[in-house]
Amino acid sequence: MNDISSPVCVYEGIEFSIRSWKKGDEESLAYHANNKKIYNNLKDIFPHPYTIENANFWIELANSKNPIIDFAIVVEKKAIGGIGFIQGEDVYRLNMEIGFWIGEEFWGKGIMTLAVKQFVKWLFENFKVIRIYASVFAFNKGSMRVLEKASFSMEGRFKDALIKDNLIIDEYIFSILKSE
Repeated sequence: MNDISSPVCVYEGIEFSIRSWKKGDEESLAYHANNKKIYNNLKDIFPHPYTIENANFWIELANSKNPIIDFAIVVEKKAIGGIGFIQGEDVYRLNMEIGFWIGEEFWGKGIMTLAVKQFVKWLFENFKVIRIYASVFAFNKGSMRVLEKASFSMEGRFKDALIKDNLIIDEYIFSILKSE
């Protein structure tokens, strides 16, 4: 795995950038993350309500990792979402799981699709990985569409695999291979 422990800029574009979280992101992070619709589509470790204290904790945690695995999606110098990865271990060591979210006011604008494309490109170029996948809750049609538009393929559905807010739901797995 690469040594990516200092601040990183994954992508710098006209509409947005992907970079390491930094001090000063707390207010915009808390603003965009404090949304029940976002919480409903993420793992339970993502808190709701989402406070400035949660944002402070997250930014410190994200920047303490080596390599840095969690990044901010930034529009006009404001963090409006996040994207990150988890490297597989043991027999899964050439796999990575990605996760992402973006503030509701930016839904449907194409930012997340391009962010996923750029992030995947960066991961394939900088890490020893051959497969990148994402887990999506059955009711999260927006993320499914993002992944499809970013050239991921739906690999399968795991029935009754997850529980969110006491609701048993199916999990969908989408992936992309380096060879594709």
